[in-house]
Amino acid sequence: MNVLYFAWVRERIGVPSESVETQAATVNDLVEELRAREDRYAAAFADTSALRVAVDQELTDFDAPLAGVKEVAFFPPMTGG
Repeated sequence: MNVLYFAWVRERIGVPSESVETQAATVNDLVEELRAREDRYAAAFADTSALRVAVDQELTDFDAPLAGVKEVAFFPPMTGG
């Protein structure tokens, strides 16, 4: 699946997107797999309450299932203005 990173998440990880092979059942499971990769991922996902996630371009929760999903995007909350 394609994983996209935006704003400070991208800055901490160092890439805007990547293709990820995963057996994760949920977004939370994917986050755990990413955290375990290296320190930069652990830093980016240290506090998931400071993040939002979209699955196939639909805003969702971290307990969302990943079966059949093509894209997951992580980004900080957006502010209006």
